[in-house]
Amino acid sequence: MEASITPTTGSQTIADLMAIAAERYGDTALVRRKSGDDWVDVTFREAGTIVSEIARGLIDLGLEPGERVSLLADTRPEWTFCSFAISGAGGVVVPIYPTNSPKECEWVAGDSGSVGIVVENADQLAKIEAVRASLPQLRFIVVMEGTASGEGIVLLDDLRAAGRARDEREYRERHEAVSGDDPYTFIYTSGTTGPPKGCVLLHRNYRAVIDMVGKRQMLMGGGDAVYLFLPLAHAFALLIQLTSVDTGTTIAYYGGDTKQIIPEVMAVKPTYLPSVPRIFEKLYTLAQGQIPPPVIAAISELGGRIHDLQTAGEPVPDDLMERWNTPIEGDEQGRSLAAIAHFVQSLFGGRLEQAVTGAAPIASEILRFFWGAGIPVMEGYGMTETATVATTSSPEFHKFGTVGRPLPGVEVKSAADGELLIKGANIFSGYHNNADASFGAVVDGWLHTGDLGSVDADGFVSITGRKKDIIITAGGKNITPANLENDLKQTRYISQAVLYGDRRPYPVLLITLDEEEIVPWATTAADPPIEDTSIATLSTHPQVIALIQDEVDRANAHYAQVEQAKRFFLLDHDLSQETGELTPTLKVKRNVVNEKYAQLFNALYED
Repeated sequence: MEASITPTTGSQTIADLMAIAAERYGDTALVRRKSGDDWVDVTFREAGTIVSEIARGLIDLGLEPGERVSLLADTRPEWTFCSFAISGAGGVVVPIYPTNSPKECEWVAGDSGSVGIVVENADQLAKIEAVRASLPQLRFIVVMEGTASGEGIVLLDDLRAAGRARDEREYRERHEAVSGDDPYTFIYTSGTTGPPKGCVLLHRNYRAVIDMVGKRQMLMGGGDAVYLFLPLAHAFALLIQLTSVDTGTTIAYYGGDTKQIIPEVMAVKPTYLPSVPRIFEKLYTLAQGQIPPPVIAAISELGGRIHDLQTAGEPVPDDLMERWNTPIEGDEQGRSLAAIAHFVQSLFGGRLEQAVTGAAPIASEILRFFWGAGIPVMEGYGMTETATVATTSSPEFHKFGTVGRPLPGVEVKSAADGELLIKGANIFSGYHNNADASFGAVVDGWLHTGDLGSVDADGFVSITGRKKDIIITAGGKNITPANLENDLKQTRYISQAVLYGDRRPYPVLLITLDEEEIVPWATTAADPPIEDTSIATLSTHPQVIALIQDEVDRANAHYAQVEQAKRFFLLDHDLSQETGELTPTLKVKRNVVNEKYAQLFNALYED
C-alpha cells in the first residue's frame, strides 16, 4: 500500500502551484543559494512575490495565454522564478540548454515559435543576438543579470518593477484560467540522434507525475533539502523543482562551478540528491583511490547485508555488527568498515536519505557499494515523453540491476520485439511540428519508448539497451554496448568507453582517459615514471596502453567471446558537450562519435 505524501499544495496545474505553495509554506526556505562563502535563503512567501512580479511584468510586455517563452540560463533560482512566472501568466515554458550553440538556440526558439526569451547574462544574450534576424516572431528578451540595452531588451529587475505597477488580480486571473489540458512546456530532447524534437507536455501530465512521485514519498518537506546542479532545461531537474515546491522542500542551488559540487554538498547537507551516473562514477573512482579493493568489496557485501536488514526493520545479528565495527587488519589508521562507510557518507554531507540516478545506465557494482556504505543511490527510468519518470526504486523496494517499479497509475509492458511500452496520465501529447512515427509514437495509449527491456514477476523493470544502439555483428550476433561500456567506466583510469562493431566481424572500443587518475598513476606508479603527462602523450605511451589493456581484458572476461572487444584505441582527449559528442546529461551521442572517429575505428580492422 502506497501512502499519500503530506504536505502537498493540491494545485490543479503548474500555473497555480507557486501561488498556493507561497501561501501554504510561508516562511519555509524554498531557495538556498551561495553568496560569497555563505548560503542565503529565500522563503516560499518571498519567492511567490518575485514570481508574481515577473508574471505581471510579462503581461505588461504583451505576453498572451498560450504563447511560448524560452528560458536560456544555467541552474539558478532566477530560472525557477521565471519558469513559474511564465506558467502563471498563462504562457508555455520552453527550456534551452545553456551549453547550446547559437544555431541550436535558434532551432529551439524558432521551432517552438517563442515570442520571448529569458537569458542569463551577456554571454547568453550574444547567442540570441547572433541569430535574432532568423527569429521574426521574437518580440522581447529579458536579461537576468548585468546590463543590456537594445530594441525589445529589458532587464529582469526592470521587468519586476513594471510588474509591481500592475494589479495583482491580473496574475491571479491568468493562472486560474489555465486548465490541465493546456500546454505547460515544450521540452526539446537533447537526443543522441537527429535534431531535437519538442515534446509537448500538458499541465495535467506534470501534475499527474508529481502526484505519482508523491505517493512514493521521495520528498517530504519539513526540513528536507535537495541539492540541485542538474540543468533545469532537462526534464529530470525540472521534476525535482516542481516536486520540491509542491511538498515544501528546500532547493539548494549549486554555485556554478562543477569542481565545487562535492564541497557544496558537504556544506548544504542535503537529504535528497538527484544526479546522473557520471557523478556517482566519479565518486566511486574517488573511493577506489582511497579504499583498498578488498575493503570496497567488504563494504558492498557486509554493509549491504546490514542495510538490507535495517531497511526491512529486522534485527542485525551481533556477529555482523561486530565484524562491521572491528578495526580492519592492516589498516594504518585502525579504521573499521563502519568508520570508512561514515567517511563515504560525509562526502554526501552526512544527512542524505536518498540519492537518485537517472538519464543513463549505471553499473550495479557502484550502487551496491554505496548501499553498503549507507548511501541509497536508487535508479529510476523515464523519458521526456513520460513527463520525466515512469519507474522508481526506493530503499524499501529495490532490486539492483533494475530501474524499479512503475509509478502508481503507470503501466509498463514489453512488446514482442522486447521494446518497452508505457501507458499512464504522464504520457506526452506528441512532438511540436513533428508527427514522428518512430520511437515516441503513442499507439492505443501506449508510448513506444525505443528502449529494450523486461518486467519481472514482482513488477521490477530492467532495461537492456536501446533498439537503435544494438550492435549486430557480421556474424549476426546482437550485442548491447552499454554492458561492456559500463564495466569499463568503473575503472578509475577510464573516463569514457564506446563500443563499435555494427556489421563488423567483431567489436572494438574507443576509450578516453580520466586525466585526474591517469596523471598521478603516470608519475608515481609507472615504471619508469612518465615525464610528459599530457593526455596526448599518455594516450600513445606503451605503459598506459598496457594498463588499459589489462582493464579491457578484465571486463572482457565477463562476456562470451563474440561479445568481447578485440581491439581498442585511446583518444587523445575526452569526449565533451562542447564538441557535440555528449548530451547535456553526459550520454554519448553514439552516431556522432561513430562518424567523427570512423577512420580510427576502421584502422582497428585493417590488420
